[in-house]
Amino acid sequence: MDKAVAKRQGRIRRHKRVRKNVFGTAEKPRLCVYRSNEHIYAQLVDDSAGKTLVTASSIGKEGRAKVKDGGNASGAAEVGKLIAERAKKAGVETVVFDRGGNQYHGRVKALADAAREAGLKF
Repeated sequence: MDKAVAKRQGRIRRHKRVRKNVFGTAEKPRLCVYRSNEHIYAQLVDDSAGKTLVTASSIGKEGRAKVKDGGNASGAAEVGKLIAERAKKAGVETVVFDRGGNQYHGRVKALADAAREAGLKF
């Protein structure tokens, strides 16, 4: 098994471990984060209904206008602000955070901090 495959499988294993304890409801959806090399994606998910409520990413139409580079912490912070704005429009105030098997560090932390500053409660 090469290094890239092992790394991806490790992240998936960690994500499964995190998901055992993190569950989103309509009142308190799950804010899940996916991080690729060039972009970052966030969405609010109601697991009880199996629906995605709100999405934001560095690759979407509004995200491309605000984010210069989705592969760095400042781009992730812009996506965090964007997801918080859209969540407030949808009537969501509090969320549970799903880091997606990634370390709570760097871009993932920048997104979470920016969402908190924009008014989301974790």
